[in-house]
Amino acid sequence: EVQLVESGGGLVQTGGSLRLSCAASGFIYDDYSVAWFRQAPGKEREGVSCMSNTDGWINYADSVKGRFTISYDNATNTVSLQMNSLKPKDAAVYYCAAGYANSESNCPPWGYDFWGQGTQVTVSS
Repeated sequence: EVQLVESGGGLVQTGGSLRLSCAASGFIYDDYSVAWFRQAPGKEREGVSCMSNTDGWINYADSVKGRFTISYDNATNTVSLQMNSLKPKDAAVYYCAAGYANSESNCPPWGYDFWGQGTQVTVSS
């Protein structure tokens, strides 16, 4: 059974940091493109960052460039999102996803077949 489980969300003050993790079971991340998305109340789901370890590309949304870093640990089959200098507008439910997506700068959601359940990130001002 394919399963993605996110962890690491929580409440942080403006300017603080959080590290989200997404552990996969039932498949190997290295064979897929992986991504983080977020959805705030009343807004559409948006791509935050995406990467393919095999094909060697990484993309970030303009709103998070220089603050967020996506990474993959093949030893633990885990994808992480390090989020620094958090802002209130970063508050959302964050989802990890995996699939056979192509490299696109804004990390659109198509091509991602497997999704986690989401983890809440709240940023206080």
